[in-house]
Amino acid sequence: MAHVSDLIATDIGQYLKAHEHKSLLRFITCGSVDDGKSTLIGRLLYESKMLFEDQLAAVEADSKKFGTQGDAIDFALLVDGLAAEREQGITIDVAYRFFSTDKRKFIVADTPGHEQYTRNMVTGASTADVAILMVDARKGILTQTRRHSYLTSLIGIRHTVVAINKMDLVDHSEKTYRKIVEDFEAFARQIGLSDVTFIPLSAFKGDNIVEPSDRMPWFHGTTLMGYLETVEIDEARQQKTPFRMPVQWVNRPHLDFRGFAGTIAGGMVKVGDRIRVQPSGKESTVERIVTFDGDLQQAVAGQSITLTLTDEIDISRGDILSQAQAPAGVADQFETTIVWMHEEPLFPGRPYLLKIGTKTVTATVTEIKYQVNVNTMEHIAAKKLDLNAIGVCNVNLDRAIAFDPYAEDRDTGGFILIDRLSNNTVGAGLLHFALRRSQNIHLQHVDVDKAARSEQKAQKPCVLWFTGLSGAGKSTIANLVEKKLFAMGRHTYLLDGDNVRHGLNKDLGFTEEDRVENIRRVGEVARLMVDAGLIVLTAFISPFRAERQLARSLVAEDEFIEVFVDTPLAVAEERDVKGLYKKARRGDLKNFTGIDSPYERPENAEMVLPASTISSEEAAERVIALLRERGMI
Repeated sequence: MAHVSDLIATDIGQYLKAHEHKSLLRFITCGSVDDGKSTLIGRLLYESKMLFEDQLAAVEADSKKFGTQGDAIDFALLVDGLAAEREQGITIDVAYRFFSTDKRKFIVADTPGHEQYTRNMVTGASTADVAILMVDARKGILTQTRRHSYLTSLIGIRHTVVAINKMDLVDHSEKTYRKIVEDFEAFARQIGLSDVTFIPLSAFKGDNIVEPSDRMPWFHGTTLMGYLETVEIDEARQQKTPFRMPVQWVNRPHLDFRGFAGTIAGGMVKVGDRIRVQPSGKESTVERIVTFDGDLQQAVAGQSITLTLTDEIDISRGDILSQAQAPAGVADQFETTIVWMHEEPLFPGRPYLLKIGTKTVTATVTEIKYQVNVNTMEHIAAKKLDLNAIGVCNVNLDRAIAFDPYAEDRDTGGFILIDRLSNNTVGAGLLHFALRRSQNIHLQHVDVDKAARSEQKAQKPCVLWFTGLSGAGKSTIANLVEKKLFAMGRHTYLLDGDNVRHGLNKDLGFTEEDRVENIRRVGEVARLMVDAGLIVLTAFISPFRAERQLARSLVAEDEFIEVFVDTPLAVAEERDVKGLYKKARRGDLKNFTGIDSPYERPENAEMVLPASTISSEEAAERVIALLRERGMI
């Protein structure tokens, strides 16, 4: 196994040392279905002699079994490991393979060609330095070719190889090659791809893979392997950028040592350099650069180090250490591009966790400016993003973060979105720039604050959030609770679902995205009323846990009380005071909760009221008792 090297036999120690210090290139193969991506990778593994004899024997046996290439070896079987992939002859998931030559080490990701696996392709491309875009010489530039070209451009892969494959099936025609080059160059200009290299080849026959093909004497460019061994890798470019290091861990083994550990994302740092801590903006000087193998005088992008500083300043996980003369930006509102990766759509107003580098914050998409049709590059109006959709969106964070535009630094400009309830990764995104309003809008200090208003009213402000199906009894119970509190001299306000839709939310319908925005607005109003020192009661179906969680997150944890009015659907439908269930059953009322729109039951409500078995009066008394127990009144 392994490529030929005399050092293996003569000096294994020297060979391992040389292997350790080789540069590592990550690249992906992408393109349309059946363009030969898996075959190409299999050929690279074979030519670099990275196969054991038993692996080669197994793939020869499988080639005969599946019979896709007659008596010849089907190199795609080395990569397509899933049974479904072998049966259908397509790539479904991202497959990673390692191989090496005397000059460099490689990790290649074979990404799917189908549109339905766009999220898999984006995942594979997120760490790549080079994209090999496969084009079938017989078919030319296809829709999926354009799609993957756009995605590689979007993700920031700076080097693209257009591998015009299956030249053996077009008689190695120079004319065919020139036509494809002309077509792709026109499209590349449209999407901003600048560093593009064209190579005609045959992955199956091995033409122009490792050695120049004598069947295409008209081509005088590099072979594919020659290109991969010499192209500049992203790590080398990153070392020329300003210093950036996200703090992963505050290293405090004992009282006499306090260091800040992380991997350098960009630039280099030397002992004595002046650095800035962001987002706080405090500055200090590098005292030591500590590693497992001892102290260094300088370190560069890609190295994992621990820095100690000359000053005792507050630094936490998630902060970014930047070059003082060229610091990262700091903001809490951004324009971004988001690739949505979950079956449940993205809706504006719904809160998610945003993880950028080592920092995690709460994020809300405030606006979907447009969705990109990756087949035509058109900008389309959208109220939500479905699975595999790509949209340009404005995002608001709950606190300021340090960042660089993704085009300048993928580590400090790329992020993922995480569902707050399931903890699943649901999206990936790229920061474009900070919105100007994030720099121009600041919280105004006021002398009369929530504490002063609460003391004046002799009560502790809170939100009583009544949720349940339509007809469950929410408004009736909330109204009774407010009457009792008013009689006790408490200061309250009731936000009822129907009343709010006559004014503040009169522009919203009942689609899923409008329901999300409805609850977001109510939550913001409730937050302002809590700040005014009031006990706020809300009576809304609020069917989605994520939106109820958003409303909870806007106030202090002990200021939010979720009251689940638990009435079975059959009982609520039997009551049907407003006749809405009958309309929904007839099909006259779309997106009605409980009929054709889901209701997600609370999992950890502070109070559950079995409204079908107790009276509204008793339910109200239970809520009042809870408020007394919690010291609200």
